[in-house]
Amino acid sequence: MKRVVIFASGSGSNAENLIKFFHNSDNASVIQVLTNNPHAKVLDRCKKLNVSALSFNRIAFSKSDDVLNILKASQPDLIVLAGFLWKFPEFILKAYNNKVINIHPALLPNYGGKGMYGMNVHQAVVENKETETGITIHYVNENYDEGAIIFQAKCKVSSTDSAEDVAEKIHLLEMEHFPEVVNELLK
Repeated sequence: MKRVVIFASGSGSNAENLIKFFHNSDNASVIQVLTNNPHAKVLDRCKKLNVSALSFNRIAFSKSDDVLNILKASQPDLIVLAGFLWKFPEFILKAYNNKVINIHPALLPNYGGKGMYGMNVHQAVVENKETETGITIHYVNENYDEGAIIFQAKCKVSSTDSAEDVAEKIHLLEMEHFPEVVNELLK
């Protein structure tokens, strides 16, 4: 049975989707969720879904081995960033080489990099009058949103779409594709 650890910073809808997807799986399970936000809604979701969840601060994450030691104890086969907003430290990436993936709410390399997350991305897509956008699932490296692309899915953007409309379309793509791609990576 493969072991998945999720990192999230916010509401946790993608984390919940992954937890539910793997709940009765013979292939993998989500064993833990880690967050940098002690008030993140993902913690409430984990409590309801009976999944271990911990919050940590920046020192525990990037200035000490605290989070690394939690990961070593959990022995994940894959680390999944699902709305996690901090840059991953190189020493953790080295310890889990090619085992850390992220989902980004745009078609990378467009609309990636520091500060490009959530509504910031959707607003930029609308302001630039893009006709399509989508999601990118990629490996995480030492730079924001620059790791090798694993999967992309696209959707149309109409001239009347607001950033909120785009966010809704992206959310549907995430719910549909993210668990399947994670599952394939674990096989």
